[in-house]
Amino acid sequence: MFAVGLCIDTAYLLPSLVALISLADATPDRASTAIRVLTPGLSRADAAMMAATVRFLGFRSFDLRWVRPGWRVVDDSYISTATYLRFDFDAGFVDRPHLVYLDSDVLVLGDLASPLGTLARDRIGLVRDLFNHTVGAGPALPGVADRWPAFRGRPYFNAGAMWCHTEVLGRLHTDVARIMRHDGHHIHYNDQDALNLWGLRNDSVQPLAPEFNTFEVDRFAELGDWIHPILAATTVPSSPVVLHFVGAEKPWLATCPSTPAVDLYRRYLRHARRLARW
Repeated sequence: MFAVGLCIDTAYLLPSLVALISLADATPDRASTAIRVLTPGLSRADAAMMAATVRFLGFRSFDLRWVRPGWRVVDDSYISTATYLRFDFDAGFVDRPHLVYLDSDVLVLGDLASPLGTLARDRIGLVRDLFNHTVGAGPALPGVADRWPAFRGRPYFNAGAMWCHTEVLGRLHTDVARIMRHDGHHIHYNDQDALNLWGLRNDSVQPLAPEFNTFEVDRFAELGDWIHPILAATTVPSSPVVLHFVGAEKPWLATCPSTPAVDLYRRYLRHARRLARW
């Protein structure tokens, strides 16, 4: 038994429904999979619509809580401050032994539960970031490799999908808040940098296979050549469990290039619009 956690605002309500529809398609045992949502400002009507959609999809346990974000966005306008609520999940609200957190700009295409069987109780499961993959080699965690040389060259992880035992959540919340207060000069990507610094200090990240948070990159190849050296140095999984649409060119926008993955996303998007009557 586990819960899937989402953090959304009004702008990401429709994408979150897309993520949930794909999750339903990929989850044989929906009845024992709980859905938990944190939001800074969904209306009561939108929350009720989301709850009804979750029930229609076959998930029997749903809860939503209103929480105010405490951090500012420093990356770009397409980033929602709601994503920084991920550290406000607590064991009582989740009410399951495990939490799988997902950003809203994903499709779930496989078994989310499979990492939980081997996840250590005091660690969190994350996938290494494709673009900022190494501490000290990019804009993430500025100054950390100089202050703590032992961290230089260590893996840097993406925070868009996270697996953990719920008993970790209280310590994670407290420690990340302390990092944001006292180590702000090392923070560039807000919560993701804070999560990585917490993991480095506590050796608390359990690396997961790339298919559990695979970036959809064909969109970038359509827009420029900068992605090709990155792709030449890595292998992008062909059968992702979580397909993550990072960056500003989101698949629900008309400006997004059409790729096979974007076409798949838009089929789910049409389904979500029908369910929400948009």
